[in-house]
Amino acid sequence: MKEDELWLSSKRVSVVWWWFRWKTASSVYRTMNVFDRKVKILQRERSAQREDYHLAEYIKEEVGWRTADRILDVKRVFKNAVELGAGRGYVSRHLLPDSVEKVTLCDTSQTHLDKAIVGDGVKFEKVVMDEENVDFPENSMDLVVSSLCLHWVNDLPGCFDKIMRILKPDGVFIACVFGGDTLMELRQSLQLADTDRMGGMAPHISPFVRVRDIGGLLTASGYTLQTVDVDTITVWYPSAWHVMHDTRTLGEGNAAFNRPLRLNRDVQFAAAAIYDEMYGKELPEHKSRGVPATFEIINFLGWKPSPDQPKPLERGSGEISLKDLHRIDEIIQDVKTVELTEEDKK
Repeated sequence: MKEDELWLSSKRVSVVWWWFRWKTASSVYRTMNVFDRKVKILQRERSAQREDYHLAEYIKEEVGWRTADRILDVKRVFKNAVELGAGRGYVSRHLLPDSVEKVTLCDTSQTHLDKAIVGDGVKFEKVVMDEENVDFPENSMDLVVSSLCLHWVNDLPGCFDKIMRILKPDGVFIACVFGGDTLMELRQSLQLADTDRMGGMAPHISPFVRVRDIGGLLTASGYTLQTVDVDTITVWYPSAWHVMHDTRTLGEGNAAFNRPLRLNRDVQFAAAAIYDEMYGKELPEHKSRGVPATFEIINFLGWKPSPDQPKPLERGSGEISLKDLHRIDEIIQDVKTVELTEEDKK
């Protein structure tokens, strides 16, 4: 090989190494300006000031408890944690001091933060901050958690990159968002009603992220030891009117730029009738009729790379071949004793 060819080859290797070293989610995924953030911030503040808000926050309370339970499963004490889109502290209220020493609650609504609850014994701080513009020092947090908030972020790749930046090495990002099947019954009913009454469909419900997108974002941002799973929660309501009412009360109304400015009254009545006809059923235990509403929850977790994290074994170091799986009964009879370290016994 000639000298100039060697030089070009080494240059290509350097370029490839540089690209992987500095690759971020923002460099892989383009930002989509879908939501009007000013409208969403206003919706949240208005809902926070409603006297009946507590009657509609059941879904956030349930999912917040499930997210906190995932934090408690991690056998570690997090000294500094952040809850993005904290609302009324749906995750922080369940935290324990032997799991999290201090948590910073961030939300765009001061009213929500004033009413936020934090677990007994946990130090806390409340900061008005837009989750789309996370602003903390680099390598300053051990844990970043978010429950049902990031689905309104336009620059989701940038948000994942910023969270990676503020996490300490071996820090963890635990979050959940609404998935694509959320409120699918209401979405379909409104589409059919729109087609029947208006001769076309309008986007009355905001778009949601898909499971494969979350996995791609975690990978592109550089998170390791990733976990992504999906929960489906079905809530029964007396009618479609109650579904729409609680959605608005919770501050989860449509905030997309291409949303229609108003929902025609004829379309509303038609959608309610279609909803009941397609999904409604009698509930003998309640002696009434009801309709279901599906909430798809995408839970995900990712760790910031660190030399101390578990590494996969080298290729070819396995002692059992997959072709021997039919002999699994013989293999498991060969019992071996493994000594536990002090760290394992904790």
